[in-house]
Parts: sequence; C-alpha cells; structure tokens
Amino acid sequence: MIGWNALTLLAATTLAPPPQAPVLPAQEIPTPAQIMEIPPDVKAVLQEQVIRASNSPERRLQRLVELVFQPTELGLEYDTEATLTVAETWRLRRANCLSFTLLFVAMAREIGLEARMQEVGQVMTWYENQGLIFNAGHVNVGLRVDGRMATLDLDRNVLYDARGPQPISDARALAHFYNNRGAEQLAAHDYTTARRYFEAALAMDPRFVSAMNNLGVLETRSNNDQAAARDFDAALAINRMHPAALHNAAYLYQRVGDTRHAALLRERLERSRKRDPFYQFMQGVLAERAGNYPQASHFYRAAIDLYPRAHQFHFGLARTYFLTGNNRQAEREMTRARALGGTNEVRAIYQAKLDSLRRLDPRHAVRDSRPNGLPPLPAPAIIQQHLRGEPTGSRDWR
Repeated sequence: MIGWNALTLLAATTLAPPPQAPVLPAQEIPTPAQIMEIPPDVKAVLQEQVIRASNSPERRLQRLVELVFQPTELGLEYDTEATLTVAETWRLRRANCLSFTLLFVAMAREIGLEARMQEVGQVMTWYENQGLIFNAGHVNVGLRVDGRMATLDLDRNVLYDARGPQPISDARALAHFYNNRGAEQLAAHDYTTARRYFEAALAMDPRFVSAMNNLGVLETRSNNDQAAARDFDAALAINRMHPAALHNAAYLYQRVGDTRHAALLRERLERSRKRDPFYQFMQGVLAERAGNYPQASHFYRAAIDLYPRAHQFHFGLARTYFLTGNNRQAEREMTRARALGGTNEVRAIYQAKLDSLRRLDPRHAVRDSRPNGLPPLPAPAIIQQHLRGEPTGSRDWR
C-alpha cells in the first residue's frame, strides 16, 4: 500500500552502471514537447502492464511505481547529474530528482492519473558516500488518487524547508530543465550553448530567478560586466533576498569599484543568512567538525529557533551537548529528535541512541572523541555553491 502523507522511494542500486548520456550538439536544444515525449514503445508497456492490469487508480499507481523501480523492470537509478528528457531517462535508466519528476508525471498522466510537478524552495540532503549537501531547491511529484494527495520523492534523505512542496506549472519545471542544462554547459565553458539554455529557461518562466542569476554568471565570465549587472539586478528585483544573486552581485559591484553598493548587498546577504535555518545548521556542522562545540551549539540552537520541527537539528545539538559532557541536555534534545522523527524507522534509530546514552555514566564527560552511539553528520560536501560565485543550476535541482 501507499502512504498518503509522503511517499518516498529509493532508486535501485543493484544494476550495473548505465551508459553515459549523449552530449547534445549546440544546435540541438530539445523543445518542451521533446523533453516530455513518451516514446511509443514505452506507451505500449504502460498500456500492457499498467492500464490493462487494473481499472483502480491506486492499483495503477502502485504498478507504475513497481515498473519504474523494480530491478527486473526499469530499475531506475539515482544520479545527481542526470538532467535528462523523459525518453533519455527511460533509455539510460538513471535520473536526478528533476528527470525523475518529468518521467513519472508524464507516465502517470498517460495512465489516467492526476499528477503535477512540485517545487521545494530549499532542501538539505544526506548521501552516504558524499556527506552533507545543501541544495537551493528540489522538485518532486504530487499525485491525487481517489481524492487523496500524495507526494512521491526520489530521495528519502531529504529535509524540506518549512513550506514544503508547492505545486508548479509544467512551464516552470521545464525552466528548471533548461537551467540545469545551461549550468552544465557553463561548467564546460560552452558559453554559446549555455546562453541558449538560459534563454530557453526564461522563455518558459520569465521570472525564474535562478536562470537570471546563472545568465549573470555567464556574462561575468564573458567580461560583460554591464550585462551581468542587469541580470543580477533583474533577479534581485524579483527576489531581493536571493542568496546566489546577492553574493554574485556584491562580488561584481566590488570588482568594478562600486564599493557602497557592494557593501549594501553584503549586508542584505548577511540578513538573509540569519533568517535561514539551513545556513545556520551548516555553520553548526562546520564548527562541530572543527571541534568548536560551543560555537556549533550556538548555530544549532539558532537553526532550531528558526525551524523547530527539524529532528536533524535537534540531533546535531544533542551531539554537541554530549561531546562537552552535558548528558542531561543531550538526552533532552535526543528525545525531541525522536519525537519529531516522522517515521518508525527514524524514531527507532533515535531510541537506540537514547538507550546508549542512558547506559553511560552521566558523570563521564567525553570531550575529545565521538562515541559510536552518537556519530556526527558528515562534513558538508557542497555548501551553497553560489557562495563561491558558482551558478545555482545543475547542482541546485538534483
């Protein structure tokens, strides 16, 4: 059965690595119809294995999930870099969150289900082999079946911001696609193709701030400061607190000698960070990894004040309390983390940590090691790439 509060899936990992996606020549930017097109052979599979199998919408949805994720079927694998069309995703059997969303929404509609794209403004994601990754945004699938709403997400290790998933238009989702592809070409120094992708993104959604920011980065790298300033200013006119545009604009104005404007932008960026629980949490992780536990506790408490329902934040604070010998407060925060865990699996993990904590001698302060029962989160692998002046495209929408 499907859980209707939040349906979370992991891609299968048992198949051999799929072949690399082909690189499109500069002139072959796919149209919206080409991005969303379901190949005829896939339609035939859906007709035979899903539509004819049942008239029940819920059963069709369950069968579609099996078709996409079972290793004996499509066996879709998670690849953070795979911004692909629907046809490419089916052929290559890998996807990031955007490619998965495009694929699943297209197929769900094909079998008669009501499906939509959804966007989360900010997320924090954990990968076992990559550490902690802070993304500026995320997309997933929204479904309505028999009057009930469900969210289908490719990544289970994700913390949404307080607003959670919000419905977006197909045009907005396609803007993400073009923006991701543009960021990939920008990283490859193919500025001509990157520009065409960013312009395609803005044609889909003229108010898409990430594409404006990335276009400004492109102009900066092309030594076209006047055009870059226009792009950053346009982005900030829509979202005056957009961290990437603030950082990049401040850097640009400082470089061209407008130090007063640059200082004002940096002040605004700092205000934005103080309101951002994810940024505060990331600073806590960095301080913890550096062994500065009082500073880590400060940032974790700031994150909790801004977003008290995030169990990961309480767990971080519990670790720093434990590592400074404050077992009583560590137990309190671990209890809160358990209560906010959301799933039985997560709550069971926290309960095991609580049991380990309670077995320790409360008079014993552990200051120079991390006990097995309370491992730290990994060090951040990526912290808001725009803080280094990078585009917020391909790695923001995984």
